Amino acid sequence: MIKEMTKKLAASAKVSCGAMHGPSHIPQEGSYDQVYDLRQLSGFSHSVGTCAPKQGACKLTLNVKDGVIAEALVEVIGCSGMTQSAAMAAEILPGKTLLEALNTDLVCDAINVAMREMFLAIAYGRTQTAFSDGGLPIGAGMDDLGAGLRSQIGTSYGTVEKGPRYLELTEGYVLSLGLDAQSRIIGYKFVHIGKMMDLIKDGAAAGEALEKTTGTYGRYHEAVTYIDPRRE
Repeated sequence: MIKEMTKKLAASAKVSCGAMHGPSHIPQEGSYDQVYDLRQLSGFSHSVGTCAPKQGACKLTLNVKDGVIAEALVEVIGCSGMTQSAAMAAEILPGKTLLEALNTDLVCDAINVAMREMFLAIAYGRTQTAFSDGGLPIGAGMDDLGAGLRSQIGTSYGTVEKGPRYLELTEGYVLSLGLDAQSRIIGYKFVHIGKMMDLIKDGAAAGEALEKTTGTYGRYHEAVTYIDPRRE
């Protein structure tokens, strides 16, 4: 029966498919393109991935030019081994095509997942620079780190018995918390570690550098009580 059907199909007239319109256009760097080849892909964007046990996460920032990774920023948190993996990924990624990077073991599962999600974002035109004419120059990834070139880290801790403790926020490493009469946090004192280290590298004494890079947030100076969030 199969042979008979095959003979009938072989003798049938060939019908052409009219829907040969190619791939959908995607927005990238200020233009709409039909992408047939990886070398046509360009974009600057970010992605986040986690490892299987969810004990760490990676934020990956890539600047892709003509299908090749020209810039990579790898930020990780949560696992001590991830920092070494991030160091290796920063060596591995630049110069690779998107397909090479997708099929390369980036050592840490969270970084691998972030790379996978990044590939999808760029291939579907969902980049930060989708509508930015010409994209961003190499070096744009460092702008995300701001002054002092440190990752934006937020670390807070709280318990039912003792309440919240702010340890590190966007402004920097928290030195003390200011509490009002009801023991509520109304401000904090912080030191910007990146700026402090820059001053020390430029020759400033540690004490002087600490003083110059220390600031306060909120109504810190109106507080009734001050506590060290790490010791009290």
